[in-house]
Formats: sequence, C-alpha cells, structure tokens
Amino acid sequence: MSAGHEQAEQAEQVLRDAFYRDPYSRYALARRAEGLTWIPEVDAWLVAREGDVREVLRRAEDFSSANALLPDVPLSEAALGVLPRGFGPRPTVVSSDGAAHLRYRAPLNRGLSSGRIAALMPYAREQARELVDAFAADGSAELVEAYARRLPGLVIGRLIGLDRADVPSAVHGGYRAEELFFRPLSPPGQAAAAQDVVALQHLLDGYVRDRRAHPREDLCSDLVAGLAPGEGELTLEQRHELVANLQNLLIAGFLTTSALISTALLHLLSDREQWLLLCSDPTLIGAAVEECARFDTAIQGFRRVTTRPVTLGGTKLPAGATLLVAYASANRDEHRRARADRFDIRRPADRRHLAFGQGPHNCPGSRLARAQLHLTLELFSHTLPALRLDRRRPPPSMRPTLIHRSPETLHVAW
Repeated sequence: MSAGHEQAEQAEQVLRDAFYRDPYSRYALARRAEGLTWIPEVDAWLVAREGDVREVLRRAEDFSSANALLPDVPLSEAALGVLPRGFGPRPTVVSSDGAAHLRYRAPLNRGLSSGRIAALMPYAREQARELVDAFAADGSAELVEAYARRLPGLVIGRLIGLDRADVPSAVHGGYRAEELFFRPLSPPGQAAAAQDVVALQHLLDGYVRDRRAHPREDLCSDLVAGLAPGEGELTLEQRHELVANLQNLLIAGFLTTSALISTALLHLLSDREQWLLLCSDPTLIGAAVEECARFDTAIQGFRRVTTRPVTLGGTKLPAGATLLVAYASANRDEHRRARADRFDIRRPADRRHLAFGQGPHNCPGSRLARAQLHLTLELFSHTLPALRLDRRRPPPSMRPTLIHRSPETLHVAW
C-alpha cells in the first residue's frame, strides 16, 4: 500500500470515527432534509426519519439484510492468512431474508421464550449481586469492565450452555471479532485478533458437536436441533453454519446488552435529578428501561441493500443501493415524539421505539436485554444510591461504532 493511499484511509477513518462517536447532529439534519442524505463516512444513504425506517423494516423483500454486518475495515493479508483455520462466514439471522431468515430465527424464538428467560433471571440476579459485592466496599469502580461487560456474558453463556470457565474466553473472542471487523488495526494486530476469533470458533464447534451427541435444555442444543435436524455426525457444512449462528448469538447476546447497561448508567448519572428520582421511586424503573433504550440506542442501525429500483423518502434508489437504517435517529424523530432529544425517565413507559428493531428482524433477545437492565437499575439504585460519575476522571467518551454504542469507560464513585 502506498503512503498516499494509507494516509487517505487514515483520514477516512478519522471522519468515520467522529461520526460514530457523535452521530446525533447529523441525524437531526438528515431528518429535516428533503429526501435521504448521503453519508460518505459510511458510504451509504442515511434513513433517518421514523416513518422511512419503519417502511424499510416492513419491506424486507425490497430492502435486503444481506449486507447488515458489512465490515468497516478491509482485512489484511495477515488476517486472511489466519481466518481459514477457523470456520468460514455463513448467513445468520441478522444477514438473511425470507425463508432462510425464518429458519435461523425459529430456534432463537424457542430458546429466548418468556418462560426460558424467566427461569434464567434468578441466576442473572445472583451474578449481578456478586459482581456488585466485589467492588461495593471500594468507594469507586470502573463499571464497564467491573460490571457491564461481565453480567451479559455470564447470562448469555448460561443460556447457551457454556461452562462457566469458558465464558471469559468466549466473551474475549467476541470483542476481538468486533475489533477485527470494525476497528482499524495494524496487520499484526489484525492477525492477532483473527487468532482469537478462530479460537472462539473452535470453542463453539466443540459445544456444537457435543450437543449433537448429548443434547441438553440449552440454546446451543436448540440451534443444533433446529438447523441440523436428525441424528448422526454433523457434516462440515453444518458445523460451519452452526458455528456462525452460535457466534452471532453469543456476540449479540452480550455486546448489545453491555452497551445498553453502561450507556443507561451514563445518562442516569449524568443527570443527578433523574438518578435520585429513580432511587426514591422504584416504580419508575420500567419507564427508565425504555427511555434508556430509546434515547441512546445500543445498535444505532444496520445496513440494508435495495433489491430493485425503489423510491424511499422522496429519493429514487437503484437496485444495489446501500442504506444505513438508523434506529437511533428514528427514536429521536421530533415529529413522532415530544422533546425527543431530551432524556427523561418520567415519560410513560413506551415500547413503540425502535431500539430493538421492528418486523421480521426485531431483536429476539429484547426481553433478555430489558430484563438485565431492569435488574441492574433495581440493584444499583437500592444498593448504591450515592453513585455518581467520578469527576476526578475525564468525561466518558463513546466507542466509535454503530453496533455497540457505549462509553469506553465509566468511572464512578460513591
């Protein structure tokens, strides 16, 4: 790569990171503009208004999810030399449409049922309590690492059926996958991240093959039974498909919920009045959960690609046009919600926001994410009502990503 080309890529990354860290001003301009707005930083048309976002989500036949998880960075030869040692990419529930999407989603709907989640919550509360007890006497903590990254990993690991000892390495591998595909790394850095991703894939392959032989009451067994029905040894292609879908489920299960928890605590602690109000009135927790999800959405949006020429929001698009469908912008559409750019837990609890999508691709794990945030707000408001942002530290900065929007660190004191 020439020095000039490398400098151009670095400049593009700087602009992309700036957009990712604070996209809301661009969203607001796009909602007021005629038609759709082209965003060069992500090489896509921004779908910003709530009505347009809902239209895209209703019309999967015209707006395909095939490119939903398109990487932000190109992979180096070093990384491409490592990844074939693992399991290749295959369509998942996030990146498929039609009959294939229904096939991938069916075992998730069963495994993430209200009954299965209710049975999981005593374990989630126990783990949350242990995590808080580990730092409660210290007077200060960094909550992203000490709590927000840990609880969702333990919970989704239990649901999938991972051994407790395997959860830290599985979570590590998931975050490394995010880094590899969505953050700029040097070629050696990409190769190292790819090695961690391959290790995760082999770990999950071991679980897939074990559940084929010894099914249990867990989500890994549900996936194996749903995507590879029958008996006998799994084929290599079945293993590729199962590992891809199990990896997607694992990463979505902890990454999004971790972002939801840490961002919720950030906004509540940034507004002392609302934090104290929540501590004094636990009946507000349900509304706070929805407001936190709406106001600063963990998954800001997904890409879509048009399957035929269409007109959306007054803009004519050819087949193959890339869209960034911004759930987070729709949630702040001032034409649909009063004071949409204000964070206010006193709003009546309203689940009609788009933090978890809508239609065929609405998030199957939304119940579990909400439940973990609810128990977190109960626990922290009851146990640590004096919690506040640690002013001795720099203000938190947001991670430069649209699929895991959260503070990089969250230093607190009490």
